Formats: sequence, C-alpha cells, structure tokens
Amino acid sequence: MATTRIGLDQLPPAARAAVEKHTGPLLRVEETTEGFNSEISARVTSTTGTWHIKGLRTDHPRAWTQRREAAVAPFLTGLAPTLDWHVGTAGWDLLGFEALNGHHADYAPGSLDLPEVAALLRRLGETRCPDVELRHAEQRLERYVARSDDLRHFAGPHFLHTDLNNTNVLVDDHVPQGDRARLVDWAWATRGAAWLDAGYWVIWLIAAGHTPASAERWATEVPSWHAAPAAGITAFAAANANVWAEISAADPGPWTSRLAAASEAWRRHRMSS
Repeated sequence: MATTRIGLDQLPPAARAAVEKHTGPLLRVEETTEGFNSEISARVTSTTGTWHIKGLRTDHPRAWTQRREAAVAPFLTGLAPTLDWHVGTAGWDLLGFEALNGHHADYAPGSLDLPEVAALLRRLGETRCPDVELRHAEQRLERYVARSDDLRHFAGPHFLHTDLNNTNVLVDDHVPQGDRARLVDWAWATRGAAWLDAGYWVIWLIAAGHTPASAERWATEVPSWHAAPAAGITAFAAANANVWAEISAADPGPWTSRLAAASEAWRRHRMSS
C-alpha cells in the first residue's frame, strides 16, 4: 500500500539542516507525487545544484528500502541517477539523488520510448550483480507459484530491478538515442534469472494497451529473454497474476485493478499457447 506523503517542511529542523550541509540553503522545493514507497519525495534546488530527495522515518516498516537503494547505487552507472549523499539523523533516512531531466516512459503501442526501454534493459543485463544483500527472485515468488518446482526457473545470479512501472523509467530526449532511459527506485533490487526484468516489463506493457503477444515481442528485444524456458515464462506469468490479484484485493484502485487484469490476461495467453 502507498505510504503517506509529507512535505519537506515537516522534517525536524536537524534533518533539514543535515540536508543543507550537502546542498546549501534551499531556494526551491517541488514536492512530487510519483512513487508509493517514500514519505518524503521532492526535487530541490540551491545555488549549487538540483537533487531529488527520497526519505522515510528510520522506524518505518520499509526503512530497509532506503538502505537497499544506498547499497546498490554505486553499481548503477549509466542505469540510474547518481546518489550524491545519504543522511541519517533526527529519526529520518534521506537520500539525495542527481536530479534527472526527462519524461516518464510511455509504454503505449507505437511509443518511441519503447526502444529506449529495451536498450536500458539490455544495459542492465550486462551489469554485474553487486555483492550486497539482495532478495532472491525465487524467494519473492515462492508463495505464488502453482508448484514449488517452478521456482527453479526464477533463480539465478543476475542483477534485477523488478519494478518496471513506467513512472520508474525516465527518458531524456536531449541525449543520444539508445542511451536516453534511466531506471529509478531500486528498492526492490533482486538477484535472479536474467530474463525476469523483461517479464516484469511484459506485464506493464499489457497494462498500457499491448496484447500479450505484442508485449512478448518487445521482450524479445532483450537478449536474455531468448534463453528463458517456455515453461518458466508460463510459471512466471501465473505467479504474477497471483501477486497482482492479492495486491488489488488488499489495495483496490484503478491502477492495481489494471495490473491485475493485465497479469491475468498474460496468464491466460500463456496457458492457451
């Protein structure tokens, strides 16, 4: 479920002062509405630069997501915004990222952003998985598979993002083609089979209006997809239909219902293939 958002002006003075040790006095604060995991989310500007700040109270149940993002950030050159600073004080954990320009990726059929997202996933597939604590894909999906043997398809040593929500992909039209997209929000970084991020993308593509067959054609733009066993893809589609059915039941709303319908459509497509 979404975390309640508060304004940067509601931080304790000591936490705000700790931020300004890195930024200098803030001249402009733009609160942002994207994302569901942060209590603080704002784009801030001072005389020395612009940053995107994410934050949670240190006693928040998902405070671990801040630590996860800080741990993986050094390994994300060319994939994600740079983490410039990390502050933990006055009961708050705050991350200061390089502020990126660009728009959220458009996943609709025919969008010019789709090749950029495919290129981004190809670059991610070539990135070494860091030696940091990460969840394993088979652990995350173990409650949702029809058979425990299906989990073997999801295991692997590769570095995954796993949350291919289009709002987590920023596309900058002012840089060369093939290198325009960046992934934000690495809280759910995972270790697993190389093809899984292409699979997670398929679900969001269907939710954006693609047929399951069209979405899978875009997945073929990611080399690792070609090594995915057909039975593994089917098991993954079925498991994620169960995931999104659970999420939409617990947190009903237009977007969760849309993802539940998309993942169920993919499951039906795989089962009928």
